[in-house]
Amino acid sequence: MGLVISTVNMKGGVGKTTLTVNLATCLAKYHGKRVLVLDLDSQISATLSLMSPHEFAKTRRKRRTLSYLLNNIVQPNPYSKLDVHDIVQPYICNIEGLDLLPGDLELYDEYVVSETLHKQASIVGNLDFKTVWNHFERVLIKKIITSVIEHYDLIIMDCAPGYNLLTRSGLAASHYYLLPARPEPLSVVGIQLLERRIAKLKESHQKTDPLNLNLLGVVFISSGGGLLSRYYNRVMKRVQQDFNPYQLFDTSIPMDVNVAKAVDSFRPVVTAMPNSSGSKAFIKLTQEFLSKLP
Repeated sequence: MGLVISTVNMKGGVGKTTLTVNLATCLAKYHGKRVLVLDLDSQISATLSLMSPHEFAKTRRKRRTLSYLLNNIVQPNPYSKLDVHDIVQPYICNIEGLDLLPGDLELYDEYVVSETLHKQASIVGNLDFKTVWNHFERVLIKKIITSVIEHYDLIIMDCAPGYNLLTRSGLAASHYYLLPARPEPLSVVGIQLLERRIAKLKESHQKTDPLNLNLLGVVFISSGGGLLSRYYNRVMKRVQQDFNPYQLFDTSIPMDVNVAKAVDSFRPVVTAMPNSSGSKAFIKLTQEFLSKLP
């Protein structure tokens, strides 16, 4: 049975997707792990970091994206012909063991979800809407990964910034979560907000089905040098006050233009430019990541 890990931060632009795809690639390429990347963000950044827009367009026309699976859970269709095994793209970037469950630009209709759950609450008269919602939140992503989890060592989910339904459901289905952050004040605020939200998420499920969700660690992305480095260090010390040392990764990802350039080739930097400083940092980070797992 594989471990499920969410990469998440309330703030966008902190390197969440970069961490997800490069960590997953290193785990498959250098450590022989079977890894599934699941893109829960409608910006599809993780998807386009692993396949070209042309490939994604063909995949989407065939309805082989996460959206198909979500819609079939919200409004079950007995005539559905595809399941999660049909949607997963294997051998992504020609790397054995690295698979992708592509995201989509439109993942689900919020109105339809709300309408469906209200109907369920009215049919089962002794349940209020909050109870029905909490159950749906708990099982939505879990239903998608249940039939494939035994095929992987790790499922890594790239969650959307903020705190929408899929992010909450992804966290509820996870064993651990990773917190990528830039050593900047607003990124630190994103960490603090997320920790409060996760505490409330655990509390809301405590009575019915307690979550087995723990922080694996905070990863700092894009640390600079010189005067900027001293500023970053001050910000990082603020974070260190909120977490124990084991919850902070020693390895940080340095500023490296090659990380951004790799996105243009729709490949992770660890495959596009393996000798770059960013690539070497991700390789080192992956080793530390594995040392933190049980």
